[in-house]
Amino acid sequence: MSEAILTALITGGLSLAGVVLSNLAAGRKTEQSIRVSQAVTDAKLEALTEEVREHNGFARRMPVVEEQIRVINHRLADLEHGGGKV
Repeated sequence: MSEAILTALITGGLSLAGVVLSNLAAGRKTEQSIRVSQAVTDAKLEALTEEVREHNGFARRMPVVEEQIRVINHRLADLEHGGGKV
């Protein structure tokens, strides 16, 4: 083999090795970035889930509170109009 062909093969091989290593490193970096993003998304989802649970608790209790207020208002109206028995 001539010296020029040997030099071209060595250069090409080293270039290929460099590209492969660069791609592997970029892939690892991308995977790590995806893992971090997924962890952040999971944490936000957990926080939102907790907020929804709190809201649902309030939504279930509000009709009960509203009914109690109606009863209290009715009793007050009875007392104000002298209809209350003590």
